[in-house]
Amino acid sequence: MRPEDELQATIAAVIAPGKGLLAADESVPTITKRFNALGIDCTEESRRAYRTLLITTPAAAQYLSGVILFEETLGQNADDGTPLPRVLASRGIMPGIKVDKGTIPLVGAPGDLITQGLDGLGERLKAFKAQGLRFAKWREVYGITDHNPTHLGIEANAEVLARYAALCQAEGIVPIVEPEVLIDGEHGIERCMEVTEAVLHAVFLALRRQRVLFEYMVLKPNMVLPGKEHRPKATPDAVAAATVMVLRRTVPAAVPTINFLSGGQAPEEATANLNAINVLYPHAPWVLSYSYARALQDPVMQRWAGRAENTSAAQQALSRRIMMNSLARDGKWKPEMERAG
Repeated sequence: MRPEDELQATIAAVIAPGKGLLAADESVPTITKRFNALGIDCTEESRRAYRTLLITTPAAAQYLSGVILFEETLGQNADDGTPLPRVLASRGIMPGIKVDKGTIPLVGAPGDLITQGLDGLGERLKAFKAQGLRFAKWREVYGITDHNPTHLGIEANAEVLARYAALCQAEGIVPIVEPEVLIDGEHGIERCMEVTEAVLHAVFLALRRQRVLFEYMVLKPNMVLPGKEHRPKATPDAVAAATVMVLRRTVPAAVPTINFLSGGQAPEEATANLNAINVLYPHAPWVLSYSYARALQDPVMQRWAGRAENTSAAQQALSRRIMMNSLARDGKWKPEMERAG
């Protein structure tokens, strides 16, 4: 199969009606922090048990087109000994992988970060492809202050994202391009709009320079939100209006799907905002869906609490959240659904 045909087959699966992506790709330090906050001992075995719980949730195949995995998970098995990526594939859910290596300070741009991992990425992608992985994810982050992100920070991060995406497509792997404007701070929604527009504009110019085919990529951006310390919080309608305005100004219609990150939003908040976006813009040129981590996993982790006897209850929590977001993807979610049944 030609790389273009492989890419198209993956995209067709990503945009299947009613489905989204689950991000289960937290690094060891990140998942350790989340486990410790709930009194869960973070070991290789507890991480394996937790991610097995996610992957084997009965409703997952109905609502998820893919799961983004952390590299550790590739070598782990379900309780019956089946490799976890194979468990996903056997259920009709595509396995994907986070390939970036985390952030470091960007020299020459105080306060800005840049993501590592391009060295040797082509060979790593070949190995992941041989293991059956269909897509990859790379995240760049942009903090908002009075001085950040700088012009250099925006341009350098865009170039790295574009190079990663080009390497993915060359191997027949769909790139998830994740430029995340962080929610930290006291800034208002207007400042987030300004920064997000500048970031996405730079990203798509860089993708074009690197000859990335827009038809065979997934954009995973932040929604346009005020900083989490800002009061009052923005309503879903305000978030939707600001987000759609920025997307219309920056994202080519050739991009097939925009799968939002949750970026620190509470689970129901992320669902309400996604729903409002789809209600406001029902005829968008892109699918407007989700690729959440915490907004799907927080209730699951709390129910599980590291105890095997809580597995079923935790899976029910995940089933509920992915069902709610499936409805929101079509603009059919209502707040009262959260309290029904």
